[in-house]
Amino acid sequence: MSSNTLKKGYEPHDVEKRWYDFWEQEQLFSAADKSPKDSYSIVIPPPNVTGVLHMGHALNITLQDILCRFRRLKGDNVLWMPGTDHAGIATQNVVEKKLAADGLDRHQVGREKFVAAVWEWRKEYGSAIINQLKRLGASCDWERERFTMDEGLSLAVRKVFIRLYEEGLIYRGSYIINWCPRCNTALADLEVEHEDLDGHLWHIRYPFEDGKGGLIVATTRPETMLGDTAVAVNPDDERYADTADRVILPLMNRTIPVIKDKYVDTAFGTGALKVTPAHDPNDFEIGKRHNLETVKVIGDTGIMTSEAGKFEGLDRFACRDAVVEALKKEGLLESVEPYSHGVGHCYRCKTIVEPNLSDQWFVSVKPLAEKAITAVENGTTKIIPENWKKTYFEWMYNIRDWCISRQIWWGHQIPAWTCRCGELIVSADDPTACPACGSDDLTQDTDVLDTWFSSALWPFSTMGWPEQTPLLKTFYPTSVLVTGFDILFFWVARMMMMGLHFMDDVPFSDVYVHALVRDENGEKMSKSKGNVIDPLTVIEKYGTDAFRLTLAAFAAQGRDIKMSEKRVEGYMHFINKIWNAARFSLMHLDNEAAEDSAEINPDNLSLPDRWIMSRFSRTVETASLAIDEYRFNDAASTLYNFVWHEFCDWYLEAAKPVLYGDFGEEKKGTSKAVLEKVLTGTLVLLHPFIPFITEEIWHKMPGTIGSIMKADFPESFGNDPDVEKRMALLTGIITGVRNIRGEMNISPSFSLDVIVQSSDESARQTIKENEDIIVNLARLKSLSIEPPGEKPKSSATAVTDTATIFVPLEGIIDFAKEVKRLEKEIGKISGELKGVKKKLGNDGFLNKAPEHVVEKVREKESALVKRQEKIQANLDKVKSML
Repeated sequence: MSSNTLKKGYEPHDVEKRWYDFWEQEQLFSAADKSPKDSYSIVIPPPNVTGVLHMGHALNITLQDILCRFRRLKGDNVLWMPGTDHAGIATQNVVEKKLAADGLDRHQVGREKFVAAVWEWRKEYGSAIINQLKRLGASCDWERERFTMDEGLSLAVRKVFIRLYEEGLIYRGSYIINWCPRCNTALADLEVEHEDLDGHLWHIRYPFEDGKGGLIVATTRPETMLGDTAVAVNPDDERYADTADRVILPLMNRTIPVIKDKYVDTAFGTGALKVTPAHDPNDFEIGKRHNLETVKVIGDTGIMTSEAGKFEGLDRFACRDAVVEALKKEGLLESVEPYSHGVGHCYRCKTIVEPNLSDQWFVSVKPLAEKAITAVENGTTKIIPENWKKTYFEWMYNIRDWCISRQIWWGHQIPAWTCRCGELIVSADDPTACPACGSDDLTQDTDVLDTWFSSALWPFSTMGWPEQTPLLKTFYPTSVLVTGFDILFFWVARMMMMGLHFMDDVPFSDVYVHALVRDENGEKMSKSKGNVIDPLTVIEKYGTDAFRLTLAAFAAQGRDIKMSEKRVEGYMHFINKIWNAARFSLMHLDNEAAEDSAEINPDNLSLPDRWIMSRFSRTVETASLAIDEYRFNDAASTLYNFVWHEFCDWYLEAAKPVLYGDFGEEKKGTSKAVLEKVLTGTLVLLHPFIPFITEEIWHKMPGTIGSIMKADFPESFGNDPDVEKRMALLTGIITGVRNIRGEMNISPSFSLDVIVQSSDESARQTIKENEDIIVNLARLKSLSIEPPGEKPKSSATAVTDTATIFVPLEGIIDFAKEVKRLEKEIGKISGELKGVKKKLGNDGFLNKAPEHVVEKVREKESALVKRQEKIQANLDKVKSML
């Protein structure tokens, strides 16, 4: 008996904290700047400093941790670079709300004090998300933790800005941009979320200058007509071949030109388009082509400007109502129709976004995108699953210049200054005097850079760029980026462009795009639906390992995960199964077992010993390949099946007679050695998925030294197909007998007489040699092994590839009584089926019930039909024996 016994039950919370603290103290997550080992690196998608752990984070971090722990066990020098993002708009909003609670706003406290308040907030609350990642077991190199606003990254941001500006790839210009009136800042196209809303299409008549007729235009935003500077028609539209040159702009009583432009869709509305260059991106382009005036009628806060005439001072939506009423009064509103269309919302505060003319800073990205497209086309960077390549290319080929300026205070302030003489100075260092006139009266641009600008540099800025550090030389480009599809463009594409431009190499070899975690019905989780599952609550209830394994087990490429606590509970049972298997094994392994078993004597190996070694070897190969190919679900299911259905269900049960019985010390010693080696290797295989329980058991195993994180990855014993075939014969016979017990309602404890017939002499020999295993596991009184002959009277039958199993039942069951029992069971199922079919035949139920509810009823129907068929088959068997 080993002194290294395990407690009766696994208690995850004590174990998790103890071992995580141990890993950190021992610096087991640390990477070496230089090493003869192969390098493997991942940069964490930096969570927002305001963030709280959600299911998306949990999946993303779990998959990265599996990869990093796996590669360490394989002997690589692994860097998992952690950090957080300053999250400009989100963090500023949090601190502004805090100020508002004290009756203040940022303008009252001033920029310098406000930014200081944000830093103070970050100091107090910014580590919350990091501590939550640690609860998940994330093995990041925490000593290297970075922040997108720290000194080193800020230097990198300035260097990149200056170089792009000097190369003509950053410019300042007046442009139509997405504007959030609530956050008071510009938004990139990707920061706008489109939602279909029910609105109206207003048809408005623009009278001709001579008073004879007019043009009818259709719009979803009548308030913008106050800023119209033209009406456009398609030059190929014959309806307008001889139209007048000018029309009167309703309500404003000024004339505007009628222009001809190919952009106009002849099929939309009347084919006449109102053109508002200051408030629509397409109109802005038309305006540039025709040198139209830009009239800004909606201000930055969503209030109408003086250019809106008598509507000045109204909120934009109040103005819409007022404009419609005024048009009605003047008889210029021709008609109104319901119209559903996509409306842009701010991704942070959900306010409806306003296209707005504004002076902003832009990156000209088309020249940068070309290399990023080529890198994916030629396979330098692989996107997995491949279906995301198409989405990536569609976006990259249609990329627009990137608006990088934001009208907020928290972030990297743009390194540009304006002198009173009008000179613009862009500099990495704060200038002291104007190079044009020598004045020191310089004003820095008040805007900050888009958060994604600094994030785009993350793979190389975190490793010390612009310095050519040893870390950068060792780990760039990184091995893989694990990310959600929602930031494929926000972040991944921009890292590709910046990495190729500044490092002359891709930032990562692979991009693994994981799916969404949804609720158990496949619905997207949201607070409004009340179906959000909190990862920390799940961890508290079931333990981190069970939660991680659930995420991995359902992380199939290209398929969303349906998450439920019931599924986590199922994997908690697996965790307990491992614990109990280890506990049983340790009862039979003494402290010297590791030394004694250094070399296993093949002559003493039983068939189950040889079989489990072969199956273990296949599991090593299959699971390793699956992880290498990002098939996390396949790796998890391979390990699950091996541990539960092969190691526990078959090997441990087959080994018990040897471990408990008197089979001689040599044979018992060999079985102990196999048990120890397979269990130890299995713990190492499982470790990337369930790190805490494996570390706990590892330290109880005889002969283990240090952490499991330092273990050698298990080597294959070699596959033996012949052994696997022979063992399959035994398990097939045992399963056949067990199935007959179940079908015929025979107690598991009742000992049976069994006859096995086989025409295969080698099969009969295998059965004979392992008769004791079959008798023990199938609970038999006797086992007869024969060549094929007559079927024994009143016997149930099971068939394997090379053998037929007969269980004589006369005197064991009352056939007439069993017929009645089975018929009663069939009648009960028929009644249930009738009710289910009635429900599925009800159109009202099918049309009104949620899809997942209908699906559950269909699944119930299918299960009942299968059960009915199975019982009917058993009934037919019993009747044949009467």
